[in-house]
Amino acid sequence: MNAWLILGVAIVAEVIGTSALKASEGFTRLGPSVIVVLGYAVAFYCLSLVLRTLPVGVTYAVWSGLGIVLITLVAWLLYGQTIDLPGFIGMGLIVTGVAVLNLFSRASAH
Repeated sequence: MNAWLILGVAIVAEVIGTSALKASEGFTRLGPSVIVVLGYAVAFYCLSLVLRTLPVGVTYAVWSGLGIVLITLVAWLLYGQTIDLPGFIGMGLIVTGVAVLNLFSRASAH
């Protein structure tokens, strides 16, 4: 399977786990707590597969950068977290940084 696709699965699993972490209320609610553990287990397993192919720095930059943006959007949709203009600009800079790293840097070479 394509490493980038697996990385996408890892990112989504991490975002699901992190979203459920808030809902677990300090691991006092069973359902969300199980989702946290499963989400992170899937995320780290997929991440370990990706690291067989892609460089660790690029993998982590994409995983963390896109994870930050996605979890912020999920928090906005599910938990009513507000995102102001500087927040949107910051997320745009994160996405831009990940894109520059992948498109123009030699660090992304395999």
